[in-house]
Amino acid sequence: QVQLVESGGGLVQPGGSLRLSCAVSGSIFSINNMAWYRQAPGKGRDLVAVIGSSGITNYAESVKGRFTISRDNAKNAVYLQMNSLKPEDTAVYYCKVRIRLIDYWGQGTQVTVSS
Repeated sequence: QVQLVESGGGLVQPGGSLRLSCAVSGSIFSINNMAWYRQAPGKGRDLVAVIGSSGITNYAESVKGRFTISRDNAKNAVYLQMNSLKPEDTAVYYCKVRIRLIDYWGQGTQVTVSS
């Protein structure tokens, strides 16, 4: 049973920073890619950033230059460093991993950017 446990969310002022973590446990042979999504109040779930097995990354245009996705293969973990946070970044953030063509999702962690 593959499980994803997220942490690092919380309340931060505009311009502040947060670092989200997602640890993967269970029956893992290899992780193809890892990603972060977010869902703002009343909105759909959107891709924020993705990192492939080779380390190649892609970002949503709205977070380029502010967010950085990284992975630690030895720890089966993915991270999202969020800098220069804006109120519009407020959302529930979800991590997702793809293992053998199957996607697994975390429970989500709330990020609130407000003064």
